[in-house]
Amino acid sequence: MTNKAFFTLHGSIYTAFAFALFFIPSLMWPMYGVEINDQYAYFLSQHTSIFLGGMAAISLFVRDVQHSQTVTQLLKALIVANGLGVIITGYAGITGIFVGFGWSDPAFFALLTLLSYRQLKQQ
Repeated sequence: MTNKAFFTLHGSIYTAFAFALFFIPSLMWPMYGVEINDQYAYFLSQHTSIFLGGMAAISLFVRDVQHSQTVTQLLKALIVANGLGVIITGYAGITGIFVGFGWSDPAFFALLTLLSYRQLKQQ
C-alpha cells in the first residue's frame, strides 16, 4: 500500500470514531458495555474525541510527505499509539469494563498496529 493510501485510511478511520464519540456517545458507548449516565461521562467521551481527531489530523496531513525518515518516525509513533490502544482497551475487556462489542476495540487497535508495522517494513 502506498504511504498516501495508508495515511488516508488510517486518518479516515480515526475521523469516523472522533465524530461518533463526539456527536453520538450515548449510542456508541453502550455497544461496548459502558453507560453514559451523566453530563460528565458525556463530556469525557467528547474529550476523548480530541485525541482521536488529532490522530486523524496527523495521518491526513502527512499523507503526501515524501521524506522517508519523517515517514518512518511517524509510522513508529502510530505503532506506539495504536499499541497503547491494544493494551488499554484489552485491559478494559479483561477487567469487564468493556463487554459485548467492546472486544472489537483491542482487535481494532491490533489491526491498526499491524498495518502500521507492515507499512513501516515497506519503507
